[in-house]
Amino acid sequence: MKKKVLVLFGGVSSEHDVSLKSASSVIKNIPDEKYDIVPMGITKDGRCFVFNGSPDLLPDSGWLADESLLEPAVISCDRSHHGIIRLSNGTVEYIDVVFPVLHGKNGEDGTMQGLLEISGIPYVGCNTAASAICMDKAFTNAMADFHGIPQAKWTAFNKYAYMGNKTALLEGAAEKLGFPIFVKPANAGSSVGISKAKNIEELATACEKAFEHDVKVVLEEGIVGMEVECAVMGNSEPVASVIGEVVPCNEFYDYDAKYLANESELHIPARLSDDMLKAVQNAAINAYRALGCSGFTRVDFFVCENGDILLNEPNTIPGFTSISMYPKLFAASGVPYSELLDRLLQLAMER
Repeated sequence: MKKKVLVLFGGVSSEHDVSLKSASSVIKNIPDEKYDIVPMGITKDGRCFVFNGSPDLLPDSGWLADESLLEPAVISCDRSHHGIIRLSNGTVEYIDVVFPVLHGKNGEDGTMQGLLEISGIPYVGCNTAASAICMDKAFTNAMADFHGIPQAKWTAFNKYAYMGNKTALLEGAAEKLGFPIFVKPANAGSSVGISKAKNIEELATACEKAFEHDVKVVLEEGIVGMEVECAVMGNSEPVASVIGEVVPCNEFYDYDAKYLANESELHIPARLSDDMLKAVQNAAINAYRALGCSGFTRVDFFVCENGDILLNEPNTIPGFTSISMYPKLFAASGVPYSELLDRLLQLAMER
């Protein structure tokens, strides 16, 4: 008997559009001989609809163009329902497992995971706590420090402290980290709101840009090194993919380089020695376990010329677009896209 999968997409997030592209690919590649798919979209203003059209309509918000394809629905918090309520007629529909293809806030940060925990429905990916920790870069860095995971020097502060003590915070960060400094919203992904600052004036501008996306910012020293990524999958016994290398087409791997320009170079496997590739895989598994991850996560690192492997960041719902690294890395590891999605759904139901 087929299992019923609720695929969540969109969301109230700066990464809404990336989610639409990822979900389109996911829906088209989930094995239809094993699963029945119920796509549910969340608009930018938080309305929820079951979408009864083609996944090809998802990108660029095309799924909202025809109201006849939309049916208002909500995830039920009543555990006896174990699914969704279609609001047009009050019908309760049982759901076996949820695949939240929701990037960024209100989807990747533990909020949706918390709702699904309350609802009692299994879901793909990290649990509530790990999702929240890995989404907030300051929490991630603090946990990495606690577990002795090497990473760049960093500091963090919130908007209210910044407004009251701007000069001291900027000068303190410059003294601790040196230039260049990367400034990031603590809670955002896909490189949204990230800037590279080369002096105090640029640092102030970068902080103000980051505050447009979150009330807390993280500042990190600039690292010179190869950018590499490792896809990890599993619950109690996680496995690591081959390592991928990113050579950004821009000054750093920003939003345009990831999703728009399509000109960044990807090398799979990364151009490293066999010993170094194995070391990155071990580092990825170590970080995955230390941060409490389960299901799947892409773990990113810098590999420096002296051989240091520094944690960049974890991504608990990495991109699943046609150019995304997570499925590419497992495909290169012998796990095709559809099989990968099947394994992730099985891991969710086993947990």
